Amino acid sequence: MEVKLIAFGIAKDIMKGTTTGFFIDTPASILDLKNALTNKYPEFNKLQSLKFAINEDYQNDDYLLHEGDEVVIIPPVSGG
Repeated sequence: MEVKLIAFGIAKDIMKGTTTGFFIDTPASILDLKNALTNKYPEFNKLQSLKFAINEDYQNDDYLLHEGDEVVIIPPVSGG
């Protein structure tokens, strides 16, 4: 299936772009997506945390993805 990835901050830098289509086998959870992303983009392994919002709602690792879902990658944030 294909999901639409939207990346911000360091995630955008790692993926070299803000949006992209991403294919993953079904069924797939967010944890499966995290594993696929770290296989394709090993730099994600360096991040301490990575959150995901699916269709504008934060979800846990066990959430099952659906064809066409909009997946926002939310990297760790720092401020001052």
